Amino acid sequence: MVFGRTDRARRRPAAPVTTLKLLVAGGFGVGKTTLVGSVSEIRPLRTEELLTEAGRPVDDIAGVEGKTTTTVAMDFGRITLREDLVLYLFGTPGQDRFWFLWDELAQGALGAVVLADTRRLEDCFAAVDYFERRGIPFTLAVNLFDGAARYPEEAVRDALDLDPEVPVVLCDARERESAKEVLVSVVEHALASGMARRAAG
Repeated sequence: MVFGRTDRARRRPAAPVTTLKLLVAGGFGVGKTTLVGSVSEIRPLRTEELLTEAGRPVDDIAGVEGKTTTTVAMDFGRITLREDLVLYLFGTPGQDRFWFLWDELAQGALGAVVLADTRRLEDCFAAVDYFERRGIPFTLAVNLFDGAARYPEEAVRDALDLDPEVPVVLCDARERESAKEVLVSVVEHALASGMARRAAG
């Protein structure tokens, strides 16, 4: 090293960080809170409340009888996919009485995950319809619950009448790498959709 020379010339400026907002949606008890929690690199923010007798007439817990809490506002987490790419995750409440929050949460979202449970596939219709109507790209992620029947991707696609370009993936929301692959799918699909729209425009 030459006397008096600093290593300033060898330092590279840090790459600008891109932050993207993604939603995690789906029916009640489908695993949204679990997915955000399993993949988040920070302690996730949760707004869960206990299910009560008073809510029994409006909270359909068929198929998820063991569930004792519900998200009443949102879940929030963060994951760094690359040094220059950070995702902010917003989990939506699944019960229809909290759907009024979705419009607020969806503002500025690049894309979304729609989680599905093959035992209650109809529960994700509302989320699929919501993102289709608003032109928000989404990936349909089938959460592989223990004991749930496994179906081919095309069978799930046909049952939900999804457009051909919508990715359908299998995942285990409890496993970080599995959840991370779902998020990568959403980002890739959303970016491809954006480029296609620009090319068409």
